[in-house]
Amino acid sequence: MKVQRVYAYTPDGARQTLVAAGVGSVPAGFPSPSQDYSDTQIDLTKLLIRDELSTFIVRVSGDSMEGAGIFDGDELIVDRSIEPRDDHVVIAIVDGEMTVKRLRVTDTGVVLQAENTAYPDVKVAELSELMIWGVATRCLHHL
Repeated sequence: MKVQRVYAYTPDGARQTLVAAGVGSVPAGFPSPSQDYSDTQIDLTKLLIRDELSTFIVRVSGDSMEGAGIFDGDELIVDRSIEPRDDHVVIAIVDGEMTVKRLRVTDTGVVLQAENTAYPDVKVAELSELMIWGVATRCLHHL
């Protein structure tokens, strides 16, 4: 899976909120007839963005991360201020190529793991140049 585009997250200063009128939460099963009426405002910046200055949105292409719920054409919210750790989904640059993979740190080295069995894991060779560009925090999946 490759990164198709990278966008800076640029809020316009005024927070945009979505108003969910009459709904506190939406049941995925049978709706409750006793559900109370409520007005709820959702601030997407507060909900999705931890550090506005370090956040980027990347569009991905390919299907190597489908097992992680990341599909071709989805956008990832990526925070560059998060310290990458084992098991994070990261944007990595290996020898100049940008890719989306799960970071695995093992006793024998670093592995960038695909989440689709049709793709091999990328074992980062000792002399390869590896940079973890950022950590994916959310996937914006198109329905």
